[in-house]
Amino acid sequence: MNAIRLMVMGTLVLLAAVAPLRAQDDTPGGQDTPLLSRMPGYFIENYDQKDFDRFEFEGKDGRLVAVEGRTTRIDYRPKDGVSVPSPLQIARNYQNAVARIGGGVLYQDVAAGGGLTTLKLVRGTDEIWVRVAIGDSGNNYHVVIVERGGMQQDVVASADIWKGDLHDTGHAAVYGIHFDTDKAEIKPGSEKSLEEIARLLKQDPKLSLLVVGHTDSTGDIPHNMALSEARAKAVVAALTGTHGIAAARLSAFGCGPLAPVASNDTDEGRAKNRRVELVKR
Repeated sequence: MNAIRLMVMGTLVLLAAVAPLRAQDDTPGGQDTPLLSRMPGYFIENYDQKDFDRFEFEGKDGRLVAVEGRTTRIDYRPKDGVSVPSPLQIARNYQNAVARIGGGVLYQDVAAGGGLTTLKLVRGTDEIWVRVAIGDSGNNYHVVIVERGGMQQDVVASADIWKGDLHDTGHAAVYGIHFDTDKAEIKPGSEKSLEEIARLLKQDPKLSLLVVGHTDSTGDIPHNMALSEARAKAVVAALTGTHGIAAARLSAFGCGPLAPVASNDTDEGRAKNRRVELVKR
């Protein structure tokens, strides 16, 4: 009897130890979207995805914008023992991730206890909206992603996307290579995009590219032409010097503001026009 009692007590102790770990696994079926990962040390508490739904996002000036399409909702919580980041740190992580693939911030209201930010990514005529709402000083946050029109979640800053663009159109826009205003030195945080360009070239040793810099319409044309060329040369230098790409496979050019892909009348349009493009040679 004592042996059985000890066995049962031991089993209960084991279950008590294991139960919290199981409770901190991702909920069945839960997963990060291909577009965005999660904060380190967090697990998915709730997950829901619908092929078509409607969500109201806080847009510019906090005005609500209704967006319909493929909708994913994910609730995240930190695992036990994880150092919980501040709400601002969580918001900045998502803002920076979206910025690296050409998106931007539409709205932000983040304080010590929590807050939210709305992000938007435009690819051609397609849109992806992201809302990150942070609560309890970072101890939970909720992400809503709507792919307007039910488009497939295939928008990522990767060599595979650019390879497809080069095949289909002969050129590919690269966002996520950052420069200070009126400067041609590549800023930290640009490495991922440079790595992906290098991977694209290494996948196809016969591929040669024109690296073309573009600006918005702010400032005079001669200055922007020179600046865009200097930035393109900086990208080529990084690819040849850091990533081992042969210089003969790359040529740098600057187009300044002469080939916009969006209106220069809005902040969002100007952001899309400030880019580097890869053109198949």
